[in-house]
Amino acid sequence: QVQLRESGGGLVQAGGSLRLSCAASGRTSSTYAAGWFRQAPGKERTFVAGIYWTDDSTYYVDSVKGRFTISRDYVQDTVYLQMNSLKPEDTAVYYCAARVSRVRPSDPQTTRAYNYWGQGTQVTVSS
Repeated sequence: QVQLRESGGGLVQAGGSLRLSCAASGRTSSTYAAGWFRQAPGKERTFVAGIYWTDDSTYYVDSVKGRFTISRDYVQDTVYLQMNSLKPEDTAVYYCAARVSRVRPSDPQTTRAYNYWGQGTQVTVSS
């Protein structure tokens, strides 16, 4: 079992920055990838950014490229999402997800690629 705990959400003005953290605990040694997703009220949960454990390669949804950066800390077993130049449309609950598997996912930008989830943290960007 793997437990994920997000933190770092809050209220920020447009153009501001926030850094989200996702601390992992439990049997994390078989983690293949981690990702951040977000869900706005009344909308589906959608992919934001992801990182592979094997080579630290990263991938992003087009709308956040150049503004958000995903990274990980090997020692702390923590994944971060640095969010800069925030826009009101970034407002959502942000969820951390982990894929604990030895198989590389074929669809890393979908929720079905991940088998562990955090409880979410609210990010609100005011205009």
